[in-house]
Amino acid sequence: MAESANAQQSKSLRHKSRRQGRERATYRLAEELGGLETLSASYHQQNFGRHSHEGFTLGIIDSGAQRFFRSGGDHVAPKHSIILVNADEVHNGRSATENGWSYRALYPTPEQFAELALCSKQQVPWFAEPVVQDPLLAHLIAITHEALNYSSNRLQRESLLYETLSLLMLRHGRLKPAATVQAGPLLNRARQFLEDSCSSNISLQELASLVQLPPFVLLRQFKAQFGLTPHQYQTQARLILARKLLRLGASPIQVAQDSGFCDQSHLNRQFKRAFGTTPGQFVQTEKSSRWSQD
Repeated sequence: MAESANAQQSKSLRHKSRRQGRERATYRLAEELGGLETLSASYHQQNFGRHSHEGFTLGIIDSGAQRFFRSGGDHVAPKHSIILVNADEVHNGRSATENGWSYRALYPTPEQFAELALCSKQQVPWFAEPVVQDPLLAHLIAITHEALNYSSNRLQRESLLYETLSLLMLRHGRLKPAATVQAGPLLNRARQFLEDSCSSNISLQELASLVQLPPFVLLRQFKAQFGLTPHQYQTQARLILARKLLRLGASPIQVAQDSGFCDQSHLNRQFKRAFGTTPGQFVQTEKSSRWSQD
């Protein structure tokens, strides 16, 4: 019986190791497009916590299916479908099947939509449907992703991106007031402080005093407006800073100190949960995946 139990445990460990080996995430940056980011990823065990992005998420599912929270409910994106997440919209993500999922994503910014003269500074695009079936748009996203990752032709890259964004807005978008307009000056001041001084060890009382609101009122209104508590928003801002510092060549140990994390282990846990890869893996894929833009 002992041998049988050991064999079963060994089989389970091998299966777990194979699944972990299939976890992959490659981020790339198009500097000439305002720092537009792309992602190619395959996940089996990854479970993204709730977070938001300054930009939009525009992704296509290549295999499997993804389950994610957005717009107050859970949604499932099957193979060949398109995932749409609005800028600053809280969401998460995990596999909807035992076999995981793989996808490719673009993260366009509100400024890039504004360059299309599709909206003003007081407006942002809004996509009501979290999951859409649109073969033509999915094909365009795929070839745009390919160009942004492997082509050095800037005219091609920019043209494909703006063609994709234009078709996306035409078929699935509408305009709404920007979050900064909706939030009001006090909440925006708190949010801006957390972004600008994310590494500082500020208390809720100190943050509330800064914006002249009672602590509980700030906590409640901040989460209602931005979908995250001030502490969650601070952690997210620290992770964004950490990624920037890693791209500039800082070591993970130094990044942990400079971005406000307790130590490198704390940074590693939060980074993996947010981005699906460790800081060390992120640095390695950055080095290996950079393309020439000459």
